[in-house]
Amino acid sequence: MKAEDFIKREHKYGAHNYHPLPVVLDRGEGPFVWDVEGKRYFDFLSAYSAVNQGHCHPKIINALVDQAKKLTLTSRAFYNSVLGEYEEYITKYFGYDKVLPMNSGAEAGETALKLCRKWAYKVKGIKDGNAKIICCDGNFHGRTITIISMSTDPDAKNDYGPFTPGFVVIPYNNIDALANALKDPDVAGFMVEPIQGEAGVYVPDEGYLKKAKELCEKNNVLFIADEVQTGIARTGKLLACDHEEVRPDILILGKALSGGAMPISAVLADDGIMLTIKPGEHGSTFGGNPLAGKVAMAALEVVREEKLAENASRLGEIFRKELKSIKSEMIEVVRGKGLLNAVVIKPKNGKYAWDVCLAMKENGLIAKPTHDHIIRFAPPLVITEAQLMEAIGIIRKTLKEF
Repeated sequence: MKAEDFIKREHKYGAHNYHPLPVVLDRGEGPFVWDVEGKRYFDFLSAYSAVNQGHCHPKIINALVDQAKKLTLTSRAFYNSVLGEYEEYITKYFGYDKVLPMNSGAEAGETALKLCRKWAYKVKGIKDGNAKIICCDGNFHGRTITIISMSTDPDAKNDYGPFTPGFVVIPYNNIDALANALKDPDVAGFMVEPIQGEAGVYVPDEGYLKKAKELCEKNNVLFIADEVQTGIARTGKLLACDHEEVRPDILILGKALSGGAMPISAVLADDGIMLTIKPGEHGSTFGGNPLAGKVAMAALEVVREEKLAENASRLGEIFRKELKSIKSEMIEVVRGKGLLNAVVIKPKNGKYAWDVCLAMKENGLIAKPTHDHIIRFAPPLVITEAQLMEAIGIIRKTLKEF
């Protein structure tokens, strides 16, 4: 079969809810992927930052295979020999009392919302049904009905109503708007991405997160950080919140928690929040399965052992400097932190960000536009400086061709 045959089959039998770049991937290793015809590419999307540790990292895959031969799933109806070990490991790793394990990032986001509301009624004393959660315009926390109820993106929201009430949307990176919204005594939480990835890698002003956390503390409101995409070393620190020494009241993790091997997510909080949920009030059949526990521990060990946060910080500086040096009318803005970066593309001669991505693919690098005019660049954090410079050469060559 040729690439076009694979694409046609997906188009015929699969829902049309994605618009992939026309490349059919078959194998991956480190920062590279190969298509079905054997051509190699730099992966500069990293499955939306799920493969920070690189494709098919041996330590993670070995942990997966070893546990898969032994026990994969018990459900939470019974104890298993791995879950407690994993819970101890991840809570100590991130510095929280408790973890609630889930599978997808959206599930973790939903869990955080439920935790916040439960805390509002059981601890803060808000009247049942009145709790409000503040969120930001441009946010992307997932695709469930409740989560898109917070969204301001028409593509995510149109034709899916009616929506879940209880959300207050304010401008991102606007402390005054947050301070004003917090005057409402029924506000229970503030849910925010430390950097808005899907919106186009919007990095807030320095000090924004710190001031936001201080305001939340002052008003007895939970600071909920969605670090599904920005966490696990992507931005040059273990968490993006670490850049401002902010400790979220509720921390949401996913994607690279598994190194891309399987869906694993987690919500971390201290006892005063986490223990408001009692047995039978929330759960997941697959959440906390022994396979996920072993994989997540291996994935987090790789981050620490291979100093991936430090690598992301150092190479991110090089990447932005090099991209800003490219003389191209199409480059309007370069922004980012660590190895989560974006280039705002100015259309030229009827060519847009999508056309640039198609051309980069032909030259051996794959990335994807977001919102038509922005290209997100997020390679696996195991990439070396030499590999990064080779990839930058491809980006430079492609833009000059336009």
